[in-house]
Amino acid sequence: MSLALYGHPLSSYTQKVLIALYENDTPFEFRCIGPDTPQHSAEWQRRWPLQKFPMLVDGERNVMEASIIIEYLQLAHPGPVRLLPSDPRAALDVRFLDRFFDLYVMDALQFAVDAALRRIPAQREDALAIAAGRLERAYSWLEGHLVGKTWAAGEDFTLADCAAAPSLFYADWTHRIAEAYPLLRAYRARLLARPSFARAVDEARPFRAYFPLGAPDRD
Repeated sequence: MSLALYGHPLSSYTQKVLIALYENDTPFEFRCIGPDTPQHSAEWQRRWPLQKFPMLVDGERNVMEASIIIEYLQLAHPGPVRLLPSDPRAALDVRFLDRFFDLYVMDALQFAVDAALRRIPAQREDALAIAAGRLERAYSWLEGHLVGKTWAAGEDFTLADCAAAPSLFYADWTHRIAEAYPLLRAYRARLLARPSFARAVDEARPFRAYFPLGAPDRD
């Protein structure tokens, strides 16, 4: 059985894994979760009752959580682009940055998204203000961190960039990255120009109307 990825093109964490797959031209079948594909939803729920995507299926093995999926791909289906360094200390730096983008960028904007979807008891405008404050702190740290770097961890494209691309993409939609952060704005532009992420962005384009905060007419 070939690799199968369950997820949705608009999902940031699905995009995170898609980037890794596209970076190495790894063959796989994409199984979109949605009302038009009930068979995929049923199989996904059978294999993972917590109902979170993405989920990678490799034969009878189910692999959950985007970061773990990317590390699994490097172990089980390696390609020419190594997304986690072989040096343990360098790998630790990459894992930290992966966690930074997920926990301090994606989680911040997700708070505003959850309020817009009424998943949490917070007013939309209040949640946006809280998310903006959290994102400003993340942007400020990243601006200093990116000095002298092409990609998040240095000169090589890694797992950290797989996390950065969708998180900064949607974060900028939620709270615009100001001109006071030129290095961060340039980094986001490089991510958008990367063929693997550009492909993921294009595949999600038909679903933009579903972004709860409203998608801007750009990117």
